[in-house]
Amino acid sequence: MTTSQLRYSKPLFMHAIWSAALVLGLAACGNKDDKKAATQVAAKVGSEEISVHQINQVLSRSSSAGASPAAVQAMSREVLEKLIDQQLAIEQATEDKLHRSPEVVAQIEAARRDILARAYMQKIAASVPKPSAEETKKYYVEHPALFSERRIFNVQEIVTPTAPGLADQLRALVAAGKPIVEVANWLKSKGVKFDGGSATRAAEQIPLERLAQVHALKDGQSIVLESPQTITLVRVASSQSSPVAEAAALPRIEQFLTNQRASAAVTTNIKQLRAAAKITYMGEFAKAAGTATVPPPVVPEPVPSFSAPDNASTIEKGVAGLK
Repeated sequence: MTTSQLRYSKPLFMHAIWSAALVLGLAACGNKDDKKAATQVAAKVGSEEISVHQINQVLSRSSSAGASPAAVQAMSREVLEKLIDQQLAIEQATEDKLHRSPEVVAQIEAARRDILARAYMQKIAASVPKPSAEETKKYYVEHPALFSERRIFNVQEIVTPTAPGLADQLRALVAAGKPIVEVANWLKSKGVKFDGGSATRAAEQIPLERLAQVHALKDGQSIVLESPQTITLVRVASSQSSPVAEAAALPRIEQFLTNQRASAAVTTNIKQLRAAAKITYMGEFAKAAGTATVPPPVVPEPVPSFSAPDNASTIEKGVAGLK
């Protein structure tokens, strides 16, 4: 359970600033007689007002939580200057009739659809009750590998595409006590393509469905893990105990369980909407409609892939040079 599992990642500050241009752009293309709801005006650009509410709206989507009053004031000033620049650009774009071009109209419509869909999903997510104190504590107790018995692993990995019988052959090499370097050389001699390397991974950086298997390994032991696309040989070169106290873990568990429930609620709701709607596939899409897999709504990735590359500062080359 990574940080991304326990909380939704916040947008980058600059991304949040420029996202405001989207909203302003939609407003500029609408009825100019609409009045701003905010009563406080931060600046005027010609006859157009930029409100304190607009600034606060951008700040609410940024990483300003916990910032000092002086820092928030500086960020507010920066947001205001960006909003002024955006308003100037919007006015010039309107004067140049860019808001009528097919490309811009299509982008505005796409943005409107995205904003409305996200707003609906947020409404569903907001209706999900928070987990109780008993539920969060139960999660802590039932996942000692993540908390009370948490370890940080220095692992060596070899990742190959799936192939008939290959996983069993790798398990036989592991059972025979072959060093990972010999396994890499064996794969090379068989013409099997593979990726290899070493990394430092905390328990929460390992998928939950694999953590129990990796946690059971002692230093120097290995395991072969299979997925539909890959086979991963993992060797725990060394590890160190790094438990997380219950008091520190419970708030993060609560947020994680809330996010998990919200994702499930959104997925269920969209499935219900699909079942009730009449959806007709047309043209070339009609041919594949019967075999197509319906993707779930966009939700945060619960865990990273175990063999996914880590930050460059934590990955060593390991056996990668043997490929």
